[in-house]
Amino acid sequence: MKNSKNNKKSTRSNKYDKERKTVKILTFAVVIAALIVIILLIMSLFSGGDKPQESTTDNSSMIIKNSDDSTQSDGQSSKDSSESVESESVESESKESESKESEESESEKAESVEKKEVEPTDENVEEVYTEDWEPVETEQEGEHKTNFSDGSQDRIEIKKAAAVATGLSEANMIEWWVENSGEGQVVATVSDKDQTKTYRVYLNWVDGQGWQPTKVEQLEENDKQ
Repeated sequence: MKNSKNNKKSTRSNKYDKERKTVKILTFAVVIAALIVIILLIMSLFSGGDKPQESTTDNSSMIIKNSDDSTQSDGQSSKDSSESVESESVESESKESESKESEESESEKAESVEKKEVEPTDENVEEVYTEDWEPVETEQEGEHKTNFSDGSQDRIEIKKAAAVATGLSEANMIEWWVENSGEGQVVATVSDKDQTKTYRVYLNWVDGQGWQPTKVEQLEENDKQ
């Protein structure tokens, strides 16, 4: 009986010891696993955590820089466009001013010489006058023979001389007729573009100097229309 009781006690003691050992092993394993996990987390934070942050900061910086560059570019483009518009406006105003000055100069030149009334050549003449006009400067050299073709140098210079004599600007002039009236002499019938005034202009060629107006007749009606 005593041996049976002792055997039971020994069996229980062994079982208890085994359970304690198992609990200790499990606890130790859990602690080791927890430490490994903590170590891995710490390594992950210190080794890889900073780089993405730096990359994000760099990208953000690049975006801001590009944005600044774009803003500067847009501002420069707007400035260049504004300067271009201002430049075109100044050029346009300059051309208009030069055109007006040219017209005023021609008109003043026509009025600066004293007019002298003479006898009209026919009944269609409303007014006739002559002045001491100077020959209009020519670009032609050598022996002269009048060329009546459209666009010829003679026609260009005859138109200039007619503008001086009548006070019309070349831009506001219609040439209705240019005819030969003798050696080195022509008669040009011209009007303004509104056809409110028509003139018959007599011109002589002066060698080395150009076409010189000698008489102007203002017509009642355009007889070359």
